[in-house]
Amino acid sequence: MGHVDVAGIRYELPDGRVLLDDVSFRVGEGAKVAVVGANGSGKTTLLRIVTGDVDPHGGAVTRSGGLGVMRQFVGSVRDDTTVAELLLSVAPPRVRGAAAAVEQAELAMMERDDERTQLRYAQALADWADAGGYDAEVLWDVCCTTAIGLAYDRARYREVRTLSGGEQKRLVLEALLRGPDEVLLLDEPDNYLDVPAKRWLEERLNESQKTVLYVSHDRELLANTATRVVSVELGAAGNTVWTHPQGYATYHQARRDRFARLEELRRRWDEEHQKLKDLVALYKLKATLNDGMAAAYKAAQTRLRKFEEKGPPQAVPREQSVKVRLRGGRTGKRAVVCTDTELTDLMKPFDLEVWYGERVAVLGSNGSGKSHFLRLLASGGSLPEREHLPVGDVVIDPVRHTGRAKLGARVRPGWFAQTHEHPELIGRTLLEILHRGDEHRAGMPREEAARALDRYELAEASEQTFETLSGGQQARLQILLLELSGATLLLLDEPTDNLDIASADALEEGLASYDGTVLAVTHDRWFARGFDRFLVFGADGEVYESDTPVWDEGRVRRAR
Repeated sequence: MGHVDVAGIRYELPDGRVLLDDVSFRVGEGAKVAVVGANGSGKTTLLRIVTGDVDPHGGAVTRSGGLGVMRQFVGSVRDDTTVAELLLSVAPPRVRGAAAAVEQAELAMMERDDERTQLRYAQALADWADAGGYDAEVLWDVCCTTAIGLAYDRARYREVRTLSGGEQKRLVLEALLRGPDEVLLLDEPDNYLDVPAKRWLEERLNESQKTVLYVSHDRELLANTATRVVSVELGAAGNTVWTHPQGYATYHQARRDRFARLEELRRRWDEEHQKLKDLVALYKLKATLNDGMAAAYKAAQTRLRKFEEKGPPQAVPREQSVKVRLRGGRTGKRAVVCTDTELTDLMKPFDLEVWYGERVAVLGSNGSGKSHFLRLLASGGSLPEREHLPVGDVVIDPVRHTGRAKLGARVRPGWFAQTHEHPELIGRTLLEILHRGDEHRAGMPREEAARALDRYELAEASEQTFETLSGGQQARLQILLLELSGATLLLLDEPTDNLDIASADALEEGLASYDGTVLAVTHDRWFARGFDRFLVFGADGEVYESDTPVWDEGRVRRAR
């Protein structure tokens, strides 16, 4: 088994700000260590330093055992990457190198079929076998069959973007957990997973002998799997970490107790500091009246100097504070009406009425069509009128369907995209996005825009472009844009996936006071408790309502 040792890591952002300062922790053999902290605090950067993708400005990382990595983008792949390429990207380096050599030899064979090229191709195939390539393909066949219900030979050339986010995650997790690497780094592995898949992940992590370092915001997953918690703490001079040596169940109380101790130590230090300063002032006064007190005055000064040189105890880390002020507005009594609506090749026809002010959670397994349903409503329904066009500059792909989905009077949809796919925001800084506005949202004075970003803990990232933000920061900006847009129907597709716990709490509070209607696709068992209706996309293709959340619906049974 392998291990990871992080010692004194320091990392500075391109603008000179210190993101991580003196970060040290150890992941022992077979341990399951969770990294938690605020969005943008440096969790993903820390994992990238451990993988070697990013070089730190100080400190060192040592590790043993093969390293398997799930990066944050898995689940949101929307390019031409194939299933085979995705699986190859998480394979051991030797397998990746042998695959590249085979591909080059095959291309050469297409151009010329001489003996030398044939020998090169034969050697590449032999190297592929020696590297374990054929064994990897057997493993990938098991992974594809388990994760997406297709054999590897049938799925290998399929584009990954045709899979749901949960299917992408499950496929890569299967490959890593079944693979040969002894150390796994998983960046938000639970994102996009439905609840049965999350339970599967919990079981596999607990059963695995592998050493795992992972980032997650799912409190239930953390409580059920973490043997130790590394907490990234916000600091003015750079973020540090504190390691809680037990599981997540005791983490919050231990952190509160630690903060109380730090506050008490600082209070005592301040009291002692003031006493020493008062003593120096006293002896200074006495020394002016009595030359014999000069030595005592000098000794008091030395004592104060040494006390100040040692410095105060560690400051209490700053707590994140996000304030969501969703507004909305009054609409017609019936906000959404679906009549004999069928999502083509996904779910059977269903009827639905959603009334103004209701909170509807859309539940079901991955790939069942939940995101397609939200996208249909986000585009204004079947035959959208001008008042039903979505807020913002977002372009929404059409959804194939039959029947009718109609929005009510004065219903203006605002869509939170699960994949954070917003090409209209690429290349623009946050301050620029708010200052200039768009066709549906007026621009704001820079000072007002800065205050709005500060409410969402995005002030420090105001000069960053959208694509450089962390997943959680992108999610918070999307929510802020919805707040400013005046949308009266919020369509939220997995909004808490990338949010840290404090931000998810703030979103829930904002939704509670929102004057409008909310439909949200979610697999977050905690977040779903704030909803009063549950629309379930069943494994048999039926769409039905339930009085309570339903988490055990399996994969939809259809030809794949």
